[in-house]
Amino acid sequence: MPDFVKTRRDGAVFEVELDRPKANAIDLVTSREMGEVFRSFRDDAEARVALVTTAGDKFFCAGWDLKAAADGDPVDGDYGVGGFGGLQELRGLNKPVIAAVNGMAVGGGFELALSCDIIYCSEGSRFALPEINAGTLADAATIKLPKRIPHHVAMEMLFTGRWMEADEALHHGLVNAVLPADQLMDHARGIARQLADGPPLVFAAIKEVVREAEDKAFQDVMNRITKRQLETVDILYDSDDNLEGARAFSEKRSPVWKGK
Repeated sequence: MPDFVKTRRDGAVFEVELDRPKANAIDLVTSREMGEVFRSFRDDAEARVALVTTAGDKFFCAGWDLKAAADGDPVDGDYGVGGFGGLQELRGLNKPVIAAVNGMAVGGGFELALSCDIIYCSEGSRFALPEINAGTLADAATIKLPKRIPHHVAMEMLFTGRWMEADEALHHGLVNAVLPADQLMDHARGIARQLADGPPLVFAAIKEVVREAEDKAFQDVMNRITKRQLETVDILYDSDDNLEGARAFSEKRSPVWKGK
């Protein structure tokens, strides 16, 4: 069986590349493989940042593999740990994840990018949710997109399936930067290396707090933070890393983050 999900390590940076011709579409088998890869990243104490990309320059990812569906893959089948694409339902992933989008991010491919914390894209990239034209629901995107960009823009995309070009995505804050295609990976890798040198326990606490805050009132989340009811916050506040920043500042040196 071909290996459609490739990984590469650069120190603490864990790169994941989906390479499944012709459009990097995801069937059940590929989704399960991606889930295992992202779970291995989550559970690897030495891996601090993930960089998600795909092969080719036409499609970042075409989403659900309709050919596989026509051949019998059920839309409600076993996508594996992490749900479709391995990321969007992966519990306890408290590390930064960066997407480098080069090409069209369509349907579930768009949702894969939305599952990442930071999104960089090339100038020719485009985003769309065409599920409406197939009479079905872009489930994860329907939950996430109205929280990421203006509500009415998100609703128009969901209702019409229209394309969003890279410059519009940048305008609405959907992506962090738009770069020439030949500079995309260098830029994304540079940011990934920067984050890999950062404080992992703080990153973990940020991600858990953000997840909690999405569905709760501000004061409820603040109370959970100050009372140390969130596991990552409790670990951070008892850690050496929590003191290291102040020590390094007073000693006029760069902090050394140990993740403990």
